[in-house]
Amino acid sequence: MSNLDFEVSGAVAVLRLDNPPVNSLGHELRRAIVDALARAEDDPAVQAVVLIGSGKGFSGGADIREFGTPKSLAAPNLHSVLRAVEDCSKPVIAAIDGVCMGGGLELALACHYRIATLEAQLALPEVKLGLLPGAGGSQRLPRVVGFERALNMIVSGNPVRAGELRGTALFDAMTAGDLRAAALDLARALIAEGRGPKRVRDLRITMPDAEAYLQFARNTVRGLAGPYPAPPACVEALTAALKEPFEAGLRRERELFVTLMASPESAALRHIFQAERAASHINGMPAAVATRPINRVGVVGAGTMGGGITMSFINAGLPVTLLETTQEALDRGLANIRRNYQGALRKGSLTEARLEQRLALITPTLQYEPLREVDLVVEAVFEDLEVKRKVFERLDAIVKRGAILASNTSTLNLDVIARFTQRPQDVIGLHFFSPANIMRLLEVVRGAETANDTLATAMALAKTIGKIAVVAAVCDGFIGNRMVARYGMAAHDLLVAGALPQQIDAALQNFGMAMGPFRMADLAGLDIGWAIRKRRAAEFPNEDFANVADILCEAGRFGQKTGAGFYRYEAGAREALPDAAVTAIIERYREAKRVVPRTVSDAEIVERCIYALINEGARIVAEGIAQRSSDVDLVYLNGYGFPAYRGGPMFYGDSVGLMTVARALSRIAAAPGGDAAFWTPAPLLARLAREGKTFSELRGSAT
Repeated sequence: MSNLDFEVSGAVAVLRLDNPPVNSLGHELRRAIVDALARAEDDPAVQAVVLIGSGKGFSGGADIREFGTPKSLAAPNLHSVLRAVEDCSKPVIAAIDGVCMGGGLELALACHYRIATLEAQLALPEVKLGLLPGAGGSQRLPRVVGFERALNMIVSGNPVRAGELRGTALFDAMTAGDLRAAALDLARALIAEGRGPKRVRDLRITMPDAEAYLQFARNTVRGLAGPYPAPPACVEALTAALKEPFEAGLRRERELFVTLMASPESAALRHIFQAERAASHINGMPAAVATRPINRVGVVGAGTMGGGITMSFINAGLPVTLLETTQEALDRGLANIRRNYQGALRKGSLTEARLEQRLALITPTLQYEPLREVDLVVEAVFEDLEVKRKVFERLDAIVKRGAILASNTSTLNLDVIARFTQRPQDVIGLHFFSPANIMRLLEVVRGAETANDTLATAMALAKTIGKIAVVAAVCDGFIGNRMVARYGMAAHDLLVAGALPQQIDAALQNFGMAMGPFRMADLAGLDIGWAIRKRRAAEFPNEDFANVADILCEAGRFGQKTGAGFYRYEAGAREALPDAAVTAIIERYREAKRVVPRTVSDAEIVERCIYALINEGARIVAEGIAQRSSDVDLVYLNGYGFPAYRGGPMFYGDSVGLMTVARALSRIAAAPGGDAAFWTPAPLLARLAREGKTFSELRGSAT
């Protein structure tokens, strides 16, 4: 039993879970617990049992890697383990510290007594995977913390500090000292007092005006849940706990759990969970690569991106030297950083004292010299290769050797930027998404000569500042912006064909996108895309990059920041209002292109735009720009507002069926006047469709 230690201390058997990193309750550990309990039962010298964790705490719950596999159902399953604990004739004490979540908390609830440290973190987070507690959590928790508190914990899935639950029937004792020693003291006291097992299942739930509260809870949760079925199902499981005998409640919980497990929403959320873990594994990276210490960073540019990047670092406690070229720009940047914290101050999630501590971590400067001793510097200047050349040449001359030089470029060739220095091995792309202090995505761009330790350090740093990092290779636009360019082209084709911006945006928002492509373009600024198209037109003179947005830009309509783009905006408001002037521009554009407008359905809008994403994602994976298809999903989920309940474009393609996607693309490619090269199924997509396979089955995928 290598994943469980059995030790007898006097009359107490101590069972220590040892399955790093979070003692997940996989099949081997489940069997070890049952065997250890039987051993304790059979030993007449043992009069009580302490179940305690190791490493990061008690237990993080079920091993999600077993979901959908034979191991998840292999005996003993979690229900069998909990029944063995609950039916033990000798008192079983759960000693809880650190992480106690999901099946781990359900295990603790099946124990007869519980002791915890004040700082232990408890949660039933299954709802975040589109599920509900499946091993009695919805039935036992309300019996010890009360119905309303249990409902809040289960529907939100958020962790609660054990100290906040002090005084409830969940805990028989709490300690600020050595947990093992305190648990042994509790066990010896139980033995001395002759107190036997005490089962949570035998407790009753009392709740005045239950029906009125249940109706309120159903309506509230249903309204907040949106397309996710799990939160309302949690309410129904808790209702069974309130109204039914314990065993009937367990059966109802199980019925709901099985239904949710089969739902597409849960499959998507479990895919995302696995994808986030897979993204940290870097292909071709030796296991023993050491990271470089990052104690101080530099940021070049105090504009919107530079300010947000600075906030990301100081929020994590890292000092920042912030460089600008003029005092006016520097003062404006510092003022914007302070202003960006006002929301947190108003909500009470940040105090004035803590804000001042963060701001004190910023050293503003107009000179490169103070960057000499930083361990990493991020360039966040205008997206122009000549501008970046000047910055990197100065950084190369001044910043100490061994420091990492990072570019926040969103589309430019990182290998060209690296060649502006004498140390390309230290150059990497750190493409933050705006607003950088809020958006979780970070594209980590690996250049042709980027050293392994440079990449490993960047990935570790991303974790430090709370980002989801996805490794990308060098190409125009990397993963995200390369895909969004194809998405935008598909939307533009529909615009020319006969649709209007508001119809296209509405169709895609109804599909679940956080924002349609034209609202998104207005928010980002149409001048950004305009500059990229002008650059690409110069690089590829034989290609047609003409776009309605270019005409809008020529008229000074750059989006929200100018009050007009594809939509118009009232002063001080963000509502996108349809504009007859834009309709007229589109109509003139169609006439110039000799296009007779036709009726475009919402279904066609979704098919073309989403399938364009899937097709380009397939090319990106095949070319090795992304390490795996699930990385593509993470980029689009966290950077571009793809709905989580659909799992990302590649997972959505798998769900629809790649044969269906390939046939639709081939049909569009064959249509008269269409761009056959654009729409022809990517070779990887075509092959998987022929073979009846999915992106998730590719080697290295998250699932």
